[in-house]
Amino acid sequence: MDFIGPFRIGIMADASQSGHELHIDFTEEFRGLDLAERTAEFERYMDTLRREAVEQPEGSRERQGMITVLQIAEQLAPHIAADEIVLSETIVVEIEAGNPLEGLFPSGDTRH
Repeated sequence: MDFIGPFRIGIMADASQSGHELHIDFTEEFRGLDLAERTAEFERYMDTLRREAVEQPEGSRERQGMITVLQIAEQLAPHIAADEIVLSETIVVEIEAGNPLEGLFPSGDTRH
């Protein structure tokens, strides 16, 4: 399930290892908001993920994917609110080979 949110996630195979990388890029629209609007928008996005995740079947890839994105968003939220992140830069999250999350990602590159 795709959401229109404050960022896009690219899933890249890590050529140097057998894991994956998540590339997180904030949308131009999100970057254009002032701090209060960004913070509120980010909170709304997390609320939507929480609501939608519990509506997915237990153990489904969709639910696991939403929970993973939600966990990343929850870690970013205080830094968004404190204006500590350069929104024009890409954030890279490495998923090591053998990590249970690795099964969520298709092979090849994709953007969500």
